[in-house]
Amino acid sequence: MVGAVLVGVLVLVVAGCGCVVWADRGGPRWARVVAALTLGAGRAVRGYQRNRPRRVSGGGDGGDGD
Repeated sequence: MVGAVLVGVLVLVVAGCGCVVWADRGGPRWARVVAALTLGAGRAVRGYQRNRPRRVSGGGDGGDGD
C-alpha cells in the first residue's frame, strides 16, 4: 500500500516537471497552470525546510571521556 502511494507521488512529480518544461516552451494553458502549481509546491516545500527547527546532535553523553 505504501509503495503504491510512493509510486503515485513519483508519477505526479514527474508529470509536474514535464509540464514545467512544456509550459516554458509555450505549451497549452492547462500545462501552464499545472506548471505554476508545481513550482508553487516546490517553493512551499523549500520554505518549510528553511523554517524547520534543526536538531543539534551532541554526539555523546556530554562527559569528559574519563
